[in-house]
Amino acid sequence: MTAEAPSALRVLPDIPMLALPTVSEPLRPLLRRILAASKDAAPRKELVHFLAARGWTTHPADWMPDANDEDAPDVYAAWRDWSAFAVAGAVTRRRTGDQLTAENWEDFWPAARKAALIGLRRRDPSAARALLEAKLGNENAEARLRLVSLLSERLSGDDVAFLEGLVANDRAPKIKALATSMLARLGHGPAAGEDIAELAGFFAVKTKGLLRRSRVIDFQTPKTPAQWQRRKTLLDGTDLTSFAGALGLAPQDLIAAWDWNVDPAADAGLVGLIVETGTDAQLAQAANIVSEHDATGLIVALAPRLANAERARFAAAALRARGIGFEMAQMIAGVAGRLDDPLSTPAGVKLLAEIRRDDAKPSDHIAEFRALGLLASRTAAQQTLQRLTAAGLLLGDPRLDMLRLNAALDDQGETP
Repeated sequence: MTAEAPSALRVLPDIPMLALPTVSEPLRPLLRRILAASKDAAPRKELVHFLAARGWTTHPADWMPDANDEDAPDVYAAWRDWSAFAVAGAVTRRRTGDQLTAENWEDFWPAARKAALIGLRRRDPSAARALLEAKLGNENAEARLRLVSLLSERLSGDDVAFLEGLVANDRAPKIKALATSMLARLGHGPAAGEDIAELAGFFAVKTKGLLRRSRVIDFQTPKTPAQWQRRKTLLDGTDLTSFAGALGLAPQDLIAAWDWNVDPAADAGLVGLIVETGTDAQLAQAANIVSEHDATGLIVALAPRLANAERARFAAAALRARGIGFEMAQMIAGVAGRLDDPLSTPAGVKLLAEIRRDDAKPSDHIAEFRALGLLASRTAAQQTLQRLTAAGLLLGDPRLDMLRLNAALDDQGETP
């Protein structure tokens, strides 16, 4: 007797095809092993972003994002929306075209709409902003926050009026704060008041040098825990332009005059202001200056706003000049580093020496090997595998899985 399907059974539409190809069948077991070894979400996120940067996606049986996975690469938008309507019991809506417009806005599920809006913002920033102006008011606060954040792509002075309107009229504090931060990046910070004058009192501008006079920031060291906390609160509550102006400097002059590595807490505060409220040019200036000092942690903080090529450059420089480990370098470079010959760096030399030790264990340096696999270019991954196995590691050692995937994966991604 044949069992009948339950009346509540619902046939889901096929899982949609993605814009990038799926990792080849021979590599899927290795990919599954790497996914299984990831104990939390962060390594899995890095892996799928690494694949996307190389021009590949996972098989849906190996990994799929859920509907609310905002950290998934944009290429998975169709799968996120498929998950959303599958869970909701809805019937999939059909898009009327690839171009997002005010008329077909509702034909796009949220993830696809976000991906389409990013693409439109990159092609035509004004059209994307106009679309947000027309449709933002119909979305809930969480969706509005995600959509407004997309304005960071090609942010310009043309966005000022729209952002000022959000600060004045949006009901959500997080959206007001985000719009305020973007305005500050465009040089439209809040008016200076008593707080900014109090903050300026913790610093002084002095000159140094006999022949070549230059300015330097002198730190008025807080004397009590309460003063330390007050300075931090004031730094957290201002923007780069207002802070510089309170000291009688332009933002770029403040960055140039800052005496790095004297007061780590102040360094972190200034870098936070640059990340949140500085222009792209000011951020690049700070990254170049900080990279010349032994302040790798500050580069890590600045990195997410840098272009991939710049992130890779700073990671390579820090590996060679600062002797940082591969884990830290990967935090700077992200997942599109494509570094050449990483084993020739101090971190590589150290790793080779460590695996040759008589008391070396199979559990040693797992994180360093994984970061090395994410950092290396494909050619470098192939060469690194050869050197590591020649040094005594087995090719099947699980610590080499990320390097093996990298070495076997054609690089079809965009040139950083």
